[in-house]
Amino acid sequence: MPAWVGQGFSDYAARLHGITSLQLIEVAAQKRGKNADIARILKREGQDLLARVPDHNQLVVLERTGKHLSSLDVAEQLKIWQREGQNATFILGGPEGLDATVMQRANKIWSLSAMTFSHHVARVMLAEQLYRAWSITQGTPYHR
Repeated sequence: MPAWVGQGFSDYAARLHGITSLQLIEVAAQKRGKNADIARILKREGQDLLARVPDHNQLVVLERTGKHLSSLDVAEQLKIWQREGQNATFILGGPEGLDATVMQRANKIWSLSAMTFSHHVARVMLAEQLYRAWSITQGTPYHR
C-alpha cells in the first residue's frame, strides 16, 4: 500500500479518536494465478472477511452497484446507529468483488460512486465520508 493511503486513512481516524473508533482491518487477498479458481478464491476471502465481523454489527458492503447516498444520508444513518447503540463494519471487496455469502450477510450495500476506484482510493474516501458524516451530526463547519 502506498504511504499516502495509510496517511490519509490515519488522518481521518485520528480526527475521530476519542469520539468513536475507526479502525482498519486488512484481510490478505488470496493468490491469483493464470488459471486461478476465482469462485474458490472469493469464497475463501469471504470466509476470512466474515470471520472478522462481530455478529451484532451492522455490515455495510461497499460495491459499485450499491445504493448511492449523499453525505447527509450517511450522517442520518450514523445517527440511527448511534441512537440504537449499534456498531458498523464496512467491507471493501477484492479485485473480483465479493462472494455471495458476504453480500447476503450485508445489512446494507452502498456505493461510493458509479465510477470504479482502486481500493487505495476507496479506503481513504470511506474514511473521509465517515468523518464528514460525523461532522454533519455534530454541526461542525467541516461540511459546508
